[in-house]
Amino acid sequence: MRRWLIGLLVGLAVGSAGLVLEALPPGVALEQSVGLSLLFKARGTLVPPDEVVVVAIDGRSGEQLGLPSLPREWPRSVHGELVDALVRRGASVVAFDVHFGIAKDPQSDQAFIDALDRAGNVVLVELLTGKRRPISDQTGRHVGVVWEEDAVPPFSALAESAAAVASFPLPKEGASVHHFWVFKESADASPTLPAVVLQIHERDALPALLDRIRAVDPDALKELPNPDDAFSDPAQLRLLMRGLRTILETTPELRGAVATADTDPVAVLAALYTRDAQRYINFYGPPGTITTVPYHAVMGIEDPNVTPEALDLAGKVVFVGYSDLFDPGQPDRFHTVFTREDGVDLSGVEIAATTFANLLTNRSLTQLDHLGAAALLLVFGLVLGTLAYALPVYIGVPAALILIVGYGGAAYWMFVERALILPVATPLLVMAPIGLFVGLLGQYLMERRRGQRISAAINYYLPDEIVRDLVQDRLEPGKLNQVVYGTCLATDMAGFSTIAETLPPAELAVFLNDYFETLAAPLKKHGVHVTEFRADAIMCAWVADKPSPDPRRKALLAALDAGDAIKDFRKRHDMPGARLRIGLEAGYVYVGHAGGGGRFVYSIVGDSANTASRVEGLNKHVGTQILATGEVVAGFENLVMRSLGAFQFVGKTDAIPVYEVLAKRETATEAQIRLCEIFESALALYQEGRWSEAAERFQAILEANPDDGPSHFYLERSRRMLDEPSQGEDPRVIRMDAK
Repeated sequence: MRRWLIGLLVGLAVGSAGLVLEALPPGVALEQSVGLSLLFKARGTLVPPDEVVVVAIDGRSGEQLGLPSLPREWPRSVHGELVDALVRRGASVVAFDVHFGIAKDPQSDQAFIDALDRAGNVVLVELLTGKRRPISDQTGRHVGVVWEEDAVPPFSALAESAAAVASFPLPKEGASVHHFWVFKESADASPTLPAVVLQIHERDALPALLDRIRAVDPDALKELPNPDDAFSDPAQLRLLMRGLRTILETTPELRGAVATADTDPVAVLAALYTRDAQRYINFYGPPGTITTVPYHAVMGIEDPNVTPEALDLAGKVVFVGYSDLFDPGQPDRFHTVFTREDGVDLSGVEIAATTFANLLTNRSLTQLDHLGAAALLLVFGLVLGTLAYALPVYIGVPAALILIVGYGGAAYWMFVERALILPVATPLLVMAPIGLFVGLLGQYLMERRRGQRISAAINYYLPDEIVRDLVQDRLEPGKLNQVVYGTCLATDMAGFSTIAETLPPAELAVFLNDYFETLAAPLKKHGVHVTEFRADAIMCAWVADKPSPDPRRKALLAALDAGDAIKDFRKRHDMPGARLRIGLEAGYVYVGHAGGGGRFVYSIVGDSANTASRVEGLNKHVGTQILATGEVVAGFENLVMRSLGAFQFVGKTDAIPVYEVLAKRETATEAQIRLCEIFESALALYQEGRWSEAAERFQAILEANPDDGPSHFYLERSRRMLDEPSQGEDPRVIRMDAK
């Protein structure tokens, strides 16, 4: 449950990161420049509607027509001839994406004007210029700025002969174009070129749209110009379209009554007035995707690259402008997602034709609103983070990848089938890597912590090096059970039975844990390899592959430090009489698992371990704390110790020399050194069978050292030998009849 809760928090963090990015300008730019580009490239080229054609003024037009290479130097009568040719070919609407700002040759201009009058369906473009204008107070000091936009129409005589005049500004985001305006809100909500062309093209559907409005509100259209008059007056048409937009935008019940998702002419007009004023361009493909006919071919000059079908313009909308499919340096060009590798961009006239086609098919792109996008990103991040963290890696990663691929597929389907833009770059390129990384990192850390906990738990029962190799997958099976050379150290606490009788079980457990922790510290300090707890006793070992002084030295130092540590333990528990007994022996032992019935302990087994226990038990007979066999202390001159003779333990056939270890030489007192010297001479008398002299000597030692256990032990044995001499018994060997 905790893992799922953390997974939800990880998912929430990933989703929140997506929300923040989606709300910031860099996130918006990422979606437009990368996300939208991915969708377009995945979709590829679409077939544009047949009703739209571009008549291109390209680099060959002047040459083919016998005119100057620069179109601005052409007589405008040529454009008049083009209009007449388009009308003869049945064009529904002709839109010029060429600005005719000033009058030139009167005769040539008049020929163009007359052609527009005859056609009655020509839409001209006007420039829309914008600039910041300072605002000044009464003293002339600038107090702010205001953005102003001014329309620059064609020269007046030409504008009056046109069916309509409209601007076609394109908002740029960075270096690319993604949007177009249907109604330019900053220019008094005026309709733009594609909107005006659509309205003229679908003028027959306008009465049906107006009837739908009147059915809901009979008085809604009273202030608008007469539609019949509007189509013969550019200014009136602009007022009509702007008024319809305002009415439908501000009256929700009217907007709901006319808006549909159909593509019939009335629905198309309804969408023109009710949907967003600024929309995403639904590009059809690279330059030339929309049917493009050279200017000179329409004028009747044969071109082998133009088919007769391409010149069939009956009922079609024709956009005229600069468009060269071979010249990267053509005028009026815009970088888009479909800019070709050779640098050829979409021309302004082709973008105008594209936006008109979007409106005609009611398929301009729409973007998910901010609230919907935020909810989508939050859910995506929440699910992704949860899957990546909460499930096992072998399930979570495939599930997360399925989610990512599924989301990408859904976004692609919505883009192609519904012309709806879902966030793509943010979830797939930012959130997905973050979610997978954070989720997998969290799993790694969680598994690492789990491994550390397991390692720590195993470490309670196995040696450090075994645990380390086991965790790192380097463990050799032979290391678990092996016969090694080692120094065994056995400890016991005098008086434990009495303590166990007086303490409740819980308090006894606390007491024992403190006791073991006190002794374990010096043992671990000196690198003990195996530690085995047995009731109140400890059996541990320092091991090596072959006989070596190192494990013996470490064991002796650990024994001395353990003796010092037990002093603090006695003070903490107010037990001045508590004594620690330690025995050491060296030799080969078995180290590994021992047990049965499915339960094992990591144990030390062998004669050396048994002997260490016997030596430890000898302490209570001779009144000492640390005893070691001759095998253990051999070669260590830096210790203050004394021989206690040879002892034959119960069940043993051979006698073992035993030494009491008192201190390191550098820390030993003069009294300890002196005691060892005089005890050696007394022990020699005993071993020679000179019982009376030995007893006198031990008695003298006790007068100076009344608590010396070995002197008490040998004094009693000397007196017993005087009273009851042994028959044939070797005085150099002490035979123990009890453990």
